[in-house]
Amino acid sequence: MNKADEPVGVAAVPLGRAVRRVRPRTLGAALALTAATAAATAVLLPAAAPWLHHPAVQAWRTVCLAITVQALPFLLLGTALSGAINAFVPADLFTRVLPERAVLAVPVAGVAGAVLPGCECASVPVAGSLIRRGVTPAAAFAFLLSAPAINPVVLTATAVAFPGDPAMVVARLLASLATAAVMGWLWLWLGKEEWLRPLLRPRHTGHRHGHSRWTEFRLGFQHDFLHAGGFLVLGAMAAATFNVTVPRSVLDAFTGSAWLSVLFLAALAVLLAVCSEADAFVAASLTGFSPTARLAFLVVGPMVDLKLIALQAGTFGRAFAWRFSAATTVVAIAASILTGGALL
Repeated sequence: MNKADEPVGVAAVPLGRAVRRVRPRTLGAALALTAATAAATAVLLPAAAPWLHHPAVQAWRTVCLAITVQALPFLLLGTALSGAINAFVPADLFTRVLPERAVLAVPVAGVAGAVLPGCECASVPVAGSLIRRGVTPAAAFAFLLSAPAINPVVLTATAVAFPGDPAMVVARLLASLATAAVMGWLWLWLGKEEWLRPLLRPRHTGHRHGHSRWTEFRLGFQHDFLHAGGFLVLGAMAAATFNVTVPRSVLDAFTGSAWLSVLFLAALAVLLAVCSEADAFVAASLTGFSPTARLAFLVVGPMVDLKLIALQAGTFGRAFAWRFSAATTVVAIAASILTGGALL
């Protein structure tokens, strides 16, 4: 094709480059549209479709909106904090604060998770921003897992939900910290950089010449929120489906076995996707289960649930999300059994 035959007004841009430029914006718009569509469906359709007044459908809509609304403020907090880190914090701050040796940086980052009063929705974008700023992924992942499980808000809620039982608070703190540290060390040992390839693609990271820091903050916040918001809605829809379709009799069938009850409540925590600020009250209501089983619910839930898997897949890539979530579930269950057996 001659140069004269090229379409008028179309820039000669290599196809690969064009796809790389358009795809993130297109994906963000698609996910934002998903979120908007879900909200519109939940609010507007009942008046137009009588079958949506069925109790099961109304329950599904209520649970879906409850999970989304409950998590949204913390997602806003996390993406805003991620954008602020990206725009205002010097690039080498975290690498200077954390120990140089990655094996020591992991537990330090896990303990630092206590300073972020948010749920898992907030920790994912923050962890992504930390990696983009030079923090070793193992330390960022330890922070990702510990932040929603050991922050002061969560521990206070646990103490309120289990009055007169401080051992449950201590057990949750220790089991969660142990899980975060072990997963960070496992990443150092077995993790592969190609699993994080989507995260490592160039985007707005740090202050660029010619852009104000507030512009960089806005761009980073906009990207992370649009990208994570759609995945949050999809995860909430999946969790609501489980809430509505599984009968109460299924729960009662597992209370008689100590081992099955632990595995069942761990799986229930993944599927229910309750925010970590509220999960202690759900666990306290499951009085038919053993304390160790309820501890597993409290440890697994903030680290692995449907919306968190979806958020991780959108932020770090599917190859990472499935491997990391499966390994975290196994480690969290083991930590819960060991800690619960010793303290509860």
